[in-house]
Amino acid sequence: MLFLRGFFPLKKAIQGRATNENLPPEPSVGETGHPLPPKFGRVVIMLIDALRADFVFSEQSRMPFTQELIRRNRSFSFLAKAHPPTVTMPRIKAITTGGIPGFIDVVFNTDSTSLQEDNLIGQMKSANKKLVFYGDDTWMKLFPGHFARTDGTTSFFVTDYTEVDNNVTRHIGKELRSDDWDVMILHYLGLDHIGHIAGPSSPLVGPKLLEMDQVVSDIYNAILRWDQQREDPSLLVLCGDHGMSDAGSHGGASSAETSTPLVFMSSLFEDGGGEEFSKKQVQQIDLVPTLSLLLGLPIPQNSLGIVLSSLFGFHGPREMLRALQLNTHQLSQVLTANGHSVDNMWEPQHAHKLHSDWLKSAAVNPSTKNLETMAGKVAKQYILALQKMSSHVTASLSNYDLHAMICGIAVLVQTLYWVVCGLLQLSFQNRTENWLTNISVTSVFVVSGAVLLVAVIHLSACSSTVIGGSDILCSAYSAESILYSSIFALQSGLTLASIILLSCQPFHRFFKAQQADFL
Repeated sequence: MLFLRGFFPLKKAIQGRATNENLPPEPSVGETGHPLPPKFGRVVIMLIDALRADFVFSEQSRMPFTQELIRRNRSFSFLAKAHPPTVTMPRIKAITTGGIPGFIDVVFNTDSTSLQEDNLIGQMKSANKKLVFYGDDTWMKLFPGHFARTDGTTSFFVTDYTEVDNNVTRHIGKELRSDDWDVMILHYLGLDHIGHIAGPSSPLVGPKLLEMDQVVSDIYNAILRWDQQREDPSLLVLCGDHGMSDAGSHGGASSAETSTPLVFMSSLFEDGGGEEFSKKQVQQIDLVPTLSLLLGLPIPQNSLGIVLSSLFGFHGPREMLRALQLNTHQLSQVLTANGHSVDNMWEPQHAHKLHSDWLKSAAVNPSTKNLETMAGKVAKQYILALQKMSSHVTASLSNYDLHAMICGIAVLVQTLYWVVCGLLQLSFQNRTENWLTNISVTSVFVVSGAVLLVAVIHLSACSSTVIGGSDILCSAYSAESILYSSIFALQSGLTLASIILLSCQPFHRFFKAQQADFL
């Protein structure tokens, strides 16, 4: 248990679900906190399993329609980095909660259970949005009862790269003609299966990408038709859960496995309001706060993502800064829950002050031409603060507790030693003198000295700035750390005492023989 606790760092998740009731007010404004108004009405999330970044962005891409939208600045396109492990279920958790699942989630990849942590799908459901889903049935296991209509496909038949996608596409035409849903999620598996069968260089990849590009075209053209009759524009998000190695596999941390595309398409960008793809690298989890605020939803409580500010250029400067402020407030709560102090960080405080000054300037003279330039400077400061806070928590989740791991291995080795000693005693107790019966009062002093020695070594390691203290073993106020440390020190002391006593047995027998000869 001690070794596993050190090897699998546990994130201290905030319990419950985020709401719009306790939002902070704007700096220097005495009003109660208000949510950001939604910018988009309907949303389609199209997730293509194992969609590597170069499948979309390279010049040899077989997705011409998508590339044309990117080239003509009719989309916002990003190179999104996924955190390892690059396996489907942990990645679905990441792009819905904004958190960073660990390698322990790989164990549960084949047995997905309901996701209890605050997440984007749950927030949509709480906002009375009607969701439909087609594709990998992992989503149906993670979010039971969240979708009004579903049709799941299993990912275990990797030789099937045709029917597994046809079963998704056959529903799209009907859903595009329907107006009784708000969010549609599609998860295609065929490309991933081709990768497992033949790799990314297979001649099967090109036709599959063309097939996916046609789906993008159908959905995008439907969005244009919808938005002619609706007040709120619609949004199409194209993304991958992870990439694909040159061998066609995934799960590791190579660039090919962690690099995925993230493309936002909408009629709002139809007049060239988008942004040309410049290989701007973001984190895959940045989708969570961005999509939450674009839909007017609370950011899931444990999200570590940073809002993509360029997508808020269609809001006013005040709304853009409000989005960054809400993201900063949410991330500061995650930082505090994981044992970090926000008060010691200069960047969030400075961003808050600049925001306050900007609001005061806007109130005095709202027609000042410099307001947008000033808002850009405030936004940059907010982004610096968000990056620092996110990196603090991310670093703590990716650090192994080496102290606890070493102590765990030491306990295992000592336990093996005691088992071996016990078996030897049972084997030879009829032929040799049992040394346990000869332990005298001095053994108490030996054990006490050994325990004291181990305790001193342990405390020295906890207080050392070079080695670094263990969160599990060195917390002064944790009952768990006191229990682990006491057991470790006591067992180590007994082990050292037994080794000393066993080492003294030959000398004891020698002096006993000398005493007998003398008598």
